Amino acid sequence: MKISREIKVAILVLSGIALFIYLFSFLQGENLFSKTNVYYTVFDYNSLSESSPVTVKGNKIGKIEAIKYDFETGKTRVSFSVDPQLKFSKNSKIRLYQTGLMGGNALAIIDSNDGTVAEPGDYIESEIKPGLVTTLEEDFSEISSDLGVTLRTTDTLMTNLNALVVDDTDAGLKRTIAELNSTLASFKNLSFSVQKVIKENDEKIASVLTNFDKVSADLGVVTEEMKGANLGATVEELNKSLKTFQSVLASVNNSEGTIGKLLKDDALYNNLDNASKELQLLLLDIKLHPARYRRILSKKEIPYKEPTQEQINNN
Repeated sequence: MKISREIKVAILVLSGIALFIYLFSFLQGENLFSKTNVYYTVFDYNSLSESSPVTVKGNKIGKIEAIKYDFETGKTRVSFSVDPQLKFSKNSKIRLYQTGLMGGNALAIIDSNDGTVAEPGDYIESEIKPGLVTTLEEDFSEISSDLGVTLRTTDTLMTNLNALVVDDTDAGLKRTIAELNSTLASFKNLSFSVQKVIKENDEKIASVLTNFDKVSADLGVVTEEMKGANLGATVEELNKSLKTFQSVLASVNNSEGTIGKLLKDDALYNNLDNASKELQLLLLDIKLHPARYRRILSKKEIPYKEPTQEQINNN
């Protein structure tokens, strides 16, 4: 089968166009034969253009595929493609940021790294980072306003000063010079007085400075000694002692042990009180009737006689 010259030329032209498109894409860092994953996000307004880069930590990993206005929501829907090797969270942020002073914008994926991997076709929440030019414009507008207020205030102040000091007569000029000389003389006298005070108290000032140096040195020594005293171990032991004391108080408060029962149990207190009274009566009886206890082994029983209240009070 013989191919005509026209078909050969057409095939050659189409091949050249395809090769040119491939080389142009390759120079832009794109591969026409590579697979990409497409995701979506929305903005309140559009400041992007198709083929704007999509980056992760400053590295280009994709581009914007399409920008479409949504008539129902009034927002701009942006679809972008990234390298399928990139895995990022569905809860990440798509940040619109300014790439330079000329106003170019791009998208950056701010990964939240929470483990929920985004799937192709998911909508990712967006945010906007103010650009350098916008920030400078806002700051410069505020500075301009403040500068205008300052200039107007300065002008008013100068006008008021001119109204106060303007005196075209020779007498006014002489009076101004005399007042200036008087002020300078006062400053001169004040300077002499200060120098005299310093000269008369030179030794005292030197002594104060010497004492201050000594106190500073002593304070440094004390600080070093405190560092070497291992205050941390002392504080730790004190904390342990306080915890032990708190445990003992808690046991007493919960009526645990002899002291706790003595403080909380009325019956134990009453028994101890009765025993104390009976012991007191026994000692009193031994004191009043010692013969009864000297004849314990005797068969003759001496009857017990309860002491009177007077005897109890006297003893």
